[in-house]
Amino acid sequence: MPSGPANVKNGNFKPPFQSPKLQSNAPSSLTSQATPIQAMLHEILLSLSGHPSPLLETADADSHARAGITPPERQLLATAGHLSDLHTKLITHTSQITSSHTSTICRAAAAAVQSVHLAAFQRKVLAVEESILKHDPNLVGAYNIVPLTAVMSEFQQWTRRMEWLWEAVRFIMSKPDDAPATCRGADLINWLCMQRQSGYQDIADASLTLIAVTETAWLKQVSAWVLYGRLPSFGTDDFFITQSQPPEDFACVAERLPSFVTPATASSMLFIGKTLNHLRLMGNINSPLGGLGDISAKLQELGSLPFPLDGTNFARIITSIRLSLSETTLRKMLPVEKVAEMVQLLRAFFLLGRGEFALALTHEADEWMQNRWRRAGNLAYENDDGLRNVTVKDAEVSAVLNRTWATLGSMQAQHADEDEQLELARGLLRLQLTKSQPPPPIRCGKGLGPDAVKMLESSPFSSLLLSTPAMLFMELPWPLDMVISSSDVAIYSCINTFLLSLRRAHIRLTDLWKTTSLRRHHPTPAGDRAALLRERWSARSSSMRSSWTTASAAIFFLGETEAYLQTEVVEGMWEAFSAWLTGEETRRDQRAGQPAMPVQPTARPTDSDDEDMFLHDACSEASNQETRRPAHDPQTLSTAHTLYLRTLVNRLLLTQPTFTEPLHALLVHIDHLVSHMQRLHSIFTAIDLETDAGVVDGLVDLEREEQHVTSLLHGVGSKVKQGIEAVVDALRSLENDADFLLEWDVPGALADGYEDDGSTAGERYTPGRIGGVNRLLMKLDFGSWLGSRHDGWEGG
Repeated sequence: MPSGPANVKNGNFKPPFQSPKLQSNAPSSLTSQATPIQAMLHEILLSLSGHPSPLLETADADSHARAGITPPERQLLATAGHLSDLHTKLITHTSQITSSHTSTICRAAAAAVQSVHLAAFQRKVLAVEESILKHDPNLVGAYNIVPLTAVMSEFQQWTRRMEWLWEAVRFIMSKPDDAPATCRGADLINWLCMQRQSGYQDIADASLTLIAVTETAWLKQVSAWVLYGRLPSFGTDDFFITQSQPPEDFACVAERLPSFVTPATASSMLFIGKTLNHLRLMGNINSPLGGLGDISAKLQELGSLPFPLDGTNFARIITSIRLSLSETTLRKMLPVEKVAEMVQLLRAFFLLGRGEFALALTHEADEWMQNRWRRAGNLAYENDDGLRNVTVKDAEVSAVLNRTWATLGSMQAQHADEDEQLELARGLLRLQLTKSQPPPPIRCGKGLGPDAVKMLESSPFSSLLLSTPAMLFMELPWPLDMVISSSDVAIYSCINTFLLSLRRAHIRLTDLWKTTSLRRHHPTPAGDRAALLRERWSARSSSMRSSWTTASAAIFFLGETEAYLQTEVVEGMWEAFSAWLTGEETRRDQRAGQPAMPVQPTARPTDSDDEDMFLHDACSEASNQETRRPAHDPQTLSTAHTLYLRTLVNRLLLTQPTFTEPLHALLVHIDHLVSHMQRLHSIFTAIDLETDAGVVDGLVDLEREEQHVTSLLHGVGSKVKQGIEAVVDALRSLENDADFLLEWDVPGALADGYEDDGSTAGERYTPGRIGGVNRLLMKLDFGSWLGSRHDGWEGG
């Protein structure tokens, strides 16, 4: 050993810090009478304990404090200085993290670094000091010489561990590029799990210690949510559940979830917490219908999970909690029959299952628009761009729906009070302007990406009914909103505007044929005026022949398109989902899989016919089992309904802009065509009155109006024909699109991510392969007008 640092004089070096152990020993220990060698050891041990020392500073190798120290000893002191620096920085930054970090999980990890690893390192320093004071032969040699190499070899195993701990602390203090704050708790858990595979056993053990602490802190937050429906009081910005407006609405942020949590498990946790939170706000959490049955048992299950957490075991416990909540509470509050009733109402009014509703709503909307145009002086389309801007009020839109209910009530006549579905819809449905009352946002998910959601929310079909964006909405009462979310209702509204626009265009075109005087000659009077009238009607018929041909072609196109969308897609999807919901699908599968029971064609069984009696009992029991409804829990119902709805959106081609854009343009042109023909009919009537009865309107030049409207009619007729061709070409492009066909042809392709919900394969809803673009094209090709469209069908 060297003679000590240069600042040690007369053997009376007193270190700046003295540990209690050194102060409590005998005078022969390393105290104020310490030799320079003992003073150096004292300085090294104090520095390793976290105190700064000029002896171990490496910034200035020629400093006065390190004069006289050989290069090998300087290398050993550099190792000690590195450990001392790491220890000091860990103490400083872990204290800062535990007091100021926004994440509870990161605070717990920093506290574990202090209480477990740094405390163990401090105990190691004290153990080495104690060994030196006790003259342990492993450290103290002859003549009480303590080799510096032997001292530093005791801390050799701590270098890599302290470096890894400092890396972990730096990760906690880091700020992700896409995050406004520092490290998230989920990111730390994922990083620690990856560090277990570093290849060093000491690093794996240290990371496992921090994993247990961080996942325990995360489980405490999850337990408060899935057992009580409460968000954490601290660190809500780090929790994976966020609360939005209104206050009872919650959402799941996937970026804040650890990697072992699957999307289905996260959805179940969101559902459980939302339900418990709503029950607590309603004051039913302590009632027999509210909350979980045995919270202590669920806490024990969560607490018994081994670390690191496994996704399968965690999903199993969350599923158990969800099913327990369903069995103890929700099944009594929300039976399957009530859900089926509401889904049937959505099918009837939003998906146009009741055709009279679409007919009455279209009729009342057209009547209102004609009255508004008449009051505003816009009797017809004055140019090909459409009507002038007309201000529409919410009260007027609501009045249209109220008159629709009155019309439907008059259709039912004396049995209107017995139509419970109609009365329920009257109380729940609202027709409102999207500008004054925006629809709820549509959530992204599997089968409905951000681009598709943007397309649905900006759907142009909503402005066709009332010449301004208006949609049908429904406020779902609790607890039905646990199965059918506001996002689902918004999707229903988008589908309704699409289907209603097609039905409205079809109705308006067919109504033209009801205007008999526009398309048919009346019996001409006898006398000299017969030739004049015949010539007048022949000229009008010749000028409108092309328009009638175009209207007929458009009716054929709309009829076949509607038949495909309504009969094959909407009705096919509804029948499959309804069968799953009510259990008809399960009963059909059971009947198909069971062997046929031989039934004796005899009368009632007698006492001597024991076999027939047992057979009769077995048949009765099987019949009772078949009549039972499935016991789907609300989470399973909600998942299945969301999958059904998003599959329906894709099957209706609403997520294909190459189809919806030309179709919307075609419907606008059809509106113009109908309006121009109606306007031309009114001009013909005015001309007849002026010519035959002498009723003259001096403010209008009828002949000039006739020429202008006839020119517009021919122009819009060409646009309708071109629009039909554009839509058919878009369908042909989709038929040849490999990605589109792959998504369509694979049964249940959209079901990925919905399957891990705790239900068995027989209980899951899987959308089948329904419809096909080729089937629609085959129907459209059947029309002779389509086959000859390249041969100059404009003149036909």
